[in-house]
Amino acid sequence: QVRLVESGGGLVQAGGSLRLSCVASGLTFRSYAMAWFRQTPGKEREFVSRISGSGGISGYSDSVKGRFTISRDNNKSTVFLQMNSLKPEDTAVYYCAAGVPPETQTNDPNAYSTWGQGTQVTVSR
Repeated sequence: QVRLVESGGGLVQAGGSLRLSCVASGLTFRSYAMAWFRQTPGKEREFVSRISGSGGISGYSDSVKGRFTISRDNNKSTVFLQMNSLKPEDTAVYYCAAGVPPETQTNDPNAYSTWGQGTQVTVSR
């Protein structure tokens, strides 16, 4: 059974930092690209960042580019999202996702078949 478990969310002041982690089990981790999405109530799930299976290629949404950094440790089956210079508009539930081939570059949430339970990030003014 494939499972993704996020952690690291919390409450932080604007300008602060958080580091999210997502531990995967039940899959050959390096064989999948990984991604982070976020969602606020009443809105569709929004792409945040993605990383290839090897970790050599990554992508970001315009709203987080230059502030967030995605990385992965294939030996620990873990993907990270370092979030710096956080803004109140970054407040959301953050989800990690898996299920696309390792070199597939897609921001479409429908392409990802496996999701974690989410971790809440709240940025206060």
